[in-house]
Amino acid sequence: MGWRQAGTAAYFETTVFLDYFKTMPDRRQPGKVAYRLDEVLLLALVATLAGAEGFTDIARFGQRKLSLLRRFLPFANGTPSHDHLGDIFASLDAEAFRGCFVAWVGALTQAPLEVIAIDGKTSRRSGRKGGKDAIHTVSAFAARQRLVLAQTKVNEKSNEIVAIPALLDMVSIEGAIVTIDAMGCQRAIAQKIVDKKADYLLALKGNQGALRDDVELFATEQKARAFADATISVDQTVDGDHGRIETRRVTVVHDVAWLQERHQWPGLKGLVIVDATRETGPKTERETRFYVTSSPLPADKLGPVVRDHWAIENGLHWVLDMTFRDDECRIRTDNAPENVVTLKHMAVNLARRKKGKDSVRLALKTAEWDDDALANLITA
Repeated sequence: MGWRQAGTAAYFETTVFLDYFKTMPDRRQPGKVAYRLDEVLLLALVATLAGAEGFTDIARFGQRKLSLLRRFLPFANGTPSHDHLGDIFASLDAEAFRGCFVAWVGALTQAPLEVIAIDGKTSRRSGRKGGKDAIHTVSAFAARQRLVLAQTKVNEKSNEIVAIPALLDMVSIEGAIVTIDAMGCQRAIAQKIVDKKADYLLALKGNQGALRDDVELFATEQKARAFADATISVDQTVDGDHGRIETRRVTVVHDVAWLQERHQWPGLKGLVIVDATRETGPKTERETRFYVTSSPLPADKLGPVVRDHWAIENGLHWVLDMTFRDDECRIRTDNAPENVVTLKHMAVNLARRKKGKDSVRLALKTAEWDDDALANLITA
């Protein structure tokens, strides 16, 4: 909230999302706090929406746009310096900030979610030593609503296999199909998804050697016999763009008792085989991908789910890199890198909710140029 003068009365423009961050703990000594935490969060978020790429940018934005910020909160002492901002975000409780974010997004996504894509991303310049300690975050993304649902940092001595179950515990996935690449193709992860009353569709690659070998051998034998010995459903799509024609044939094998007997995979109900052919001029490329799923849906339903997984690359990772310059961000101190990732995810969600027919990039460009358009992104 903030204030604008109307005659003799001051009033606040509504920023409902801030209500979900009221429980954020503030570790600063009360007698030395010049800038309220909600003011700092609002400043950082609005500046990020306007193109700020680091704390120096955010501090300058605060100096130049104080009248805009005061439409929402008092900012009685103005805005903090870039060093002060860095200190605040470095000490801010990353887990609590993430929890407030999840609660806020949960209120935005009341409708049942159909597909939740899970994938990881590294903020490449957030680390030293040649990038070895750069922050790596795993995110859950509502593929059809194009909203970030939650994220968690992968600890330096851990990996996504450990982080994904923790991420699944943060969000309600009941009734959805959860898609994960080959790293997440693990029995424990599949079991957790089934236990939470959701279905999985997991990419199957070399990390599940024996299972992958059995599926590939089966697929090769059955293709040669036109799947005469299996119960299947099939769907085929053809897309053409920029001189490239891509044909995808999706085959779902529904009778998998033989495979379940050998491998005891939690909740397994089908194998998905995707044969893709790409024709670019005289060049033709062919690829076959395999997936395991707990869903009983046929090929014409699961084919789009396979494609929906890539929404997290195009709708989140690409936007973070190309619009928010995430790979160039050099914020490195303590909790600050993780908190800034959460901040950017908030910005992505706000921009996508109110962009209308514009792309996220154009909506944010417009916000850079127009204070009212920027204010509109954060108002209820």
